[in-house]
Amino acid sequence: MFGFHLGISGGMISMDSFLKFFYQVYGKENNIKPSNDPYCKFDSQILALFTSSLYLAALIASVFASFVIQRFGRRPPMICGGVFFYLGGVSVFCAFFRPDAELDGFQKYGWLLIVSRVFYGLGIGSTHQSLSMYIYEVARYQDRKLLNMIFPLVISIGIFAANVINYVVAIKEKGEAWRNSLRFEIFQMIYLICTFLLESPIYLIERGLYEKGKMELILIRKTTDVEEEFNNLMAANEYRAMKDPWISLLKRQYRPQLILAIAIPLFQQLTGINVIIFYAPILFKTIGFGAHASLMYAMIIGGCNVIATLVSIFTLNKKFGRRTLFLQGGIQMFICQILAIAYKFGLDGNVGILPKWYAIVVVCGICVYVAGFAWSWGSLGWLVPSEIFSFEVRSAAQSINVFVNMIFTFVIAQIFTTMFCHMKFGLFIFFACMLIVINTFIYKLLPETKDISIEEMHVIWQSHPYWKKFVKPIDITISDEF
Repeated sequence: MFGFHLGISGGMISMDSFLKFFYQVYGKENNIKPSNDPYCKFDSQILALFTSSLYLAALIASVFASFVIQRFGRRPPMICGGVFFYLGGVSVFCAFFRPDAELDGFQKYGWLLIVSRVFYGLGIGSTHQSLSMYIYEVARYQDRKLLNMIFPLVISIGIFAANVINYVVAIKEKGEAWRNSLRFEIFQMIYLICTFLLESPIYLIERGLYEKGKMELILIRKTTDVEEEFNNLMAANEYRAMKDPWISLLKRQYRPQLILAIAIPLFQQLTGINVIIFYAPILFKTIGFGAHASLMYAMIIGGCNVIATLVSIFTLNKKFGRRTLFLQGGIQMFICQILAIAYKFGLDGNVGILPKWYAIVVVCGICVYVAGFAWSWGSLGWLVPSEIFSFEVRSAAQSINVFVNMIFTFVIAQIFTTMFCHMKFGLFIFFACMLIVINTFIYKLLPETKDISIEEMHVIWQSHPYWKKFVKPIDITISDEF
């Protein structure tokens, strides 16, 4: 669902029938003259808020969910997420499936659109924070790495599904297209099925419900032979009770985990990928492509993202190290930013009329860029944190990771159209410069983590040229097999 929301809004805000609710943008787009600046026709803070409000709400929900998870368990935030998705669907129905909605426009019912996005954001924030922890805790040790790698695949499939839906309904329904795109969001109520999930055995053990925790573990594993795993969970709980994860994370000993918990999601956003995911149809319309062609090209790019993520999971991540893929992906994205986009369109002036053959060049260039992201930051941005966060600080570090990811997703979504208006395609030169900074950081500060256990990471930090000044030998270690 997170990926679905990433893709659905970008397609909708490129549809003329939807833009009628944002009369300033609609007027600029339909009255645009050759002498006018096409880069500014989508510059509207209200229109940007339609996209970004979801991530601001998700940010707030993830903060509250992190406390609810510890106090009341992993299931309640997931169930609340399903309720929020339901309320979001009701808000959409009340606002835009009325016969007079298009006549009255945004002034009368538009606020409900933002309300629906906020509800959806609350649902995403609640489920994102709790579901990732729940899956990690109930999965077998040997399956956890694969599940962390599948997570970005599910996101990319959601984006592609949204792209396909936007394109199909735009072709068939025309004026009703955006309404039909919104209808598919209602299916997110499937999260209410979380009501039937078992509680995490780790949470029950943390609350002192040892026998119940053991029974839940037996039901999840579907075998009574869980004594060894249960003993590991008990030992891990005793060790964690000795240390508060938030206090520990702020100590000098855990400085690498703290810095990387912030840097990895931050740099994931500063690659510029969400500019493509959020606003690909707008970008294509700005440079002269038609509305349907823009949605089609966005769909092609979404498909490329899925394929590249599959390649990453099943081939590249098995053959190459994490640092190698980070650096290679960064270089690939940098080259695409400079050559395929910024060089062609420059920093000022009208883009002019593009020859048809150049559409293929642009789409191929962006596909190469998206592929570079998919097998570097797209998959490793979720995998590497799971490999470097030690058990005693994992919950706190994971919360910071989600928080930073959501806040910068919100910022990028909110300010992109304004930056695009003022910087034009020079904006992509900005992201290219960021990629230089990102690759330098990875080269200098991220050690290789492939096939390294959590216990061994302490040795890696101690031998690192920079981090060794912070990380000292520890007295107690706990196996990561729980």
